[in-house]
Amino acid sequence: MADVSHTRGDLAGHPDASEMRARYERVLGGRDVVLVDGPVFLVGLYCAASPWIVHYAASQPALMTHNLIVGIAIALLAVGFTVTPERMYGLSGAMCAIGVWLIVSPWIVGTGPDKGVIWNNVIIGALTFLLGAMCVAVVASRSRDVT
Repeated sequence: MADVSHTRGDLAGHPDASEMRARYERVLGGRDVVLVDGPVFLVGLYCAASPWIVHYAASQPALMTHNLIVGIAIALLAVGFTVTPERMYGLSGAMCAIGVWLIVSPWIVGTGPDKGVIWNNVIIGALTFLLGAMCVAVVASRSRDVT
């Protein structure tokens, strides 16, 4: 009878071990800021829904449309960070710019915004900027490690 039992051994002798190790590093290497993906997505969803949550959809129609579009863009960035992190984290700087834009947008897009509208956008913008800065810092440290 033939011995058909499969013994588990060390993979070091496997002919594709170095290729498997490199692929594993590539897959896990882009997940440095995995804890940021969820908060970025939630900030984007809140930004999109904030005109109805803070109740300024009727008084600020231009800002309502603006926050809806920018919130969807932030949420899509978060989805991109999750699906293809090695390609998307280059857009972290854009997320910082979106955060700054959200802070100043009530005065540029809105017409006579009240304090609730201003604070809403300032907080969303600050969170977006900080999360983007975290991503930029991780990407910068990763690129320093490679070189």
